[in-house]
Amino acid sequence: MTVTLYLNHLQHIMNYTERQLQLNTLFQMGIDSHIEESNIDIRFLSFKSELQNSDNCKSMISLIDNSILENQSFLYPVFLPVGKQKSDKAILLLHGLNERNWNKYLTWAEYLCKKTGKPVILFPIAFHVNRSPQSWINPREVSTILNLRRQRNGDDRLLSFANVAFSERISENPFRFYNSGRQSLCDLTQLFQKIKSGLHPLFVENTQIDIFAYSIGAFLAEITMMTNPLNLFSESKLFLFCGGGIFSAMFGQSRCIMDKMAYESLYNYYLNDFATDKNNNIRDKAFESFNSMISIERNKAEREMFFNQLGQKVKGISLSNDKVMPFYGVAEALGNDFAKSHIDVIDFSFDYSHENPFPVGKLFDCNEVDAAFNHVFKEAIDFLS
Repeated sequence: MTVTLYLNHLQHIMNYTERQLQLNTLFQMGIDSHIEESNIDIRFLSFKSELQNSDNCKSMISLIDNSILENQSFLYPVFLPVGKQKSDKAILLLHGLNERNWNKYLTWAEYLCKKTGKPVILFPIAFHVNRSPQSWINPREVSTILNLRRQRNGDDRLLSFANVAFSERISENPFRFYNSGRQSLCDLTQLFQKIKSGLHPLFVENTQIDIFAYSIGAFLAEITMMTNPLNLFSESKLFLFCGGGIFSAMFGQSRCIMDKMAYESLYNYYLNDFATDKNNNIRDKAFESFNSMISIERNKAEREMFFNQLGQKVKGISLSNDKVMPFYGVAEALGNDFAKSHIDVIDFSFDYSHENPFPVGKLFDCNEVDAAFNHVFKEAIDFLS
């Protein structure tokens, strides 16, 4: 089924706040659409994770998590400029931690697509967005878990309906954070392989794929490029927004991400136990890449050398008031000199957060938010064009 989305005229300067509300109202998961005024199609493609065909991935995922069918077969949207049958360029957009829908990213994808002329692929990380059961975000179904965590945790003001399912899963088994990352890396390898071999319906052989990565998506993108399976990511450029920092400098306690108990469990496991955990018995390049991003001293020289070799293939923006992924963590990951020359640190005049860098609503001056959005995305477009 195809529907047409009639939106207001897209000006040279994006009216972000108005556009965000329009797209959130009109976007329907799984329904191909045409955005009339920006002349962009939204197509949905099916994906079946070939996790079971990868010995290095399938052994990492628990039987319980393997039973989550939504994570194995799913749809992902692609924003396409109208008129191209197949493209030779693409931008992969990677999202943040504990995201359950694409709402935040629709305007990002549309603007990147329109201004670069390249298709933008919105690909969900394992167990996120539409790769997770609806029960994880249904207040009725998670209320029991919420009440149990309140009893166990005491008065944790960070516990919420939005983060309780993710918090419970991480508290049960913090190794799931790595599991999800490994499966996502395998899936991105599968996606890139299909595109670059010319087997994808929207792209020609050897398509150039660059990456716009936000938050934990930036962490995943860095590890994927460090691992570089089958040399598929050698030519990719990477734009980091509010992300790219070393794990130990991330502060994921948030009503949108995870509660205090889950964060402490996650942090303690990866800083103290992950590298020596006997259950984590696959010590390949993916493991080494992930492990080197846990704290500044782990494989510091090799990690900084890798990013220095990428050179002009990396650029990014950090926000000075970002409490979840502060710039100093990015500097610890990339190396101080490299970070200072490739990552711009900027601030906005309004009250923003890592989880909501471009807030929409009556409390915010829409002109200021629009200006902030356009500043960030002009930098991204200049780099990715």
